[in-house]
Amino acid sequence: MATPNTKLVNLEMINTLTDGCPGCGRPFNLGDSVIMACGAWEGGPRYIHENEAVFDPRTSAYVERKCFEAGRSPGV
Repeated sequence: MATPNTKLVNLEMINTLTDGCPGCGRPFNLGDSVIMACGAWEGGPRYIHENEAVFDPRTSAYVERKCFEAGRSPGV
């Protein structure tokens, strides 16, 4: 489900996203689809695996799936 906001992980991103996906904890691999999303972590939006994100029409932003399902999306 590629969206205009989706990026594919490249070598530069692999070198900067060393902590892995904050949404699921798995490491990023070359070619993974990622998207900027808000979540339960501190700070602003971060790259997470696309399948871990949900578009919140109330905020017009992507939110980590677990956060969205718990009703903790930004603006709630």
